[in-house]
Amino acid sequence: MSRNYVLLILMLLSAILGFMLKPTDHIAVHGPKIDLEKMIPENFGEWKIDKSVAPIQVDPQRLKLLKTIYSQTLSRTYVNTHGEFVMLSIAYGGDQSDSMQVHKPEICYPAQGFQMLDIQIGSLSTGYGDIPVKRMLARMGNRLEPITYWITIGDTVAVNSLKWKLAQLKYGLTGKVPDGLIFRVSSIGAPSDAYPIQDEFVKTLLKSVNTNQRERLIGKATL
Repeated sequence: MSRNYVLLILMLLSAILGFMLKPTDHIAVHGPKIDLEKMIPENFGEWKIDKSVAPIQVDPQRLKLLKTIYSQTLSRTYVNTHGEFVMLSIAYGGDQSDSMQVHKPEICYPAQGFQMLDIQIGSLSTGYGDIPVKRMLARMGNRLEPITYWITIGDTVAVNSLKWKLAQLKYGLTGKVPDGLIFRVSSIGAPSDAYPIQDEFVKTLLKSVNTNQRERLIGKATL
């Protein structure tokens, strides 16, 4: 058998295996449909929507791109009884492909003119388990905006690229296409003040939703 013939067979086998392993079963089509507007309450605990303060505005070109990638997006600003503000942004997609990474704060904030000063991996104790989060500080002029966010892929929270890729591969090997979301909270001011407020906001929000909705937001957190 000639060398070229062997190479041809190997190439054909590789193409066949690639086709067979291509995930086709979208998790999003099974179970209850997600509806961010209904899932996230307008009032919970000491928090309520304040429509007088708008979250960061996305330029029209990027907004058009986001609408082609994500199934749903939600942006709201909440205020509590102490006058503290938290801006919430969630982007959900039924197909957690590589393109969904464009809404990560370290990408979308610089696109809006912000400078990223600090990026760290942390852990948020939700009351329903601990989840890994990414903390970062964005600056534009005199405006300081501390940010906390995480990404879910299926039932897993992943904030670094390696873990995200491994989770994506895990689903792919079973023929499943995971859904997922980017959950982000931010506020204006010093990080030492902002992060505890953001954590309390997240904890209170998670208490206000049911178990299925909570797992959509934080996956199956480690207790």
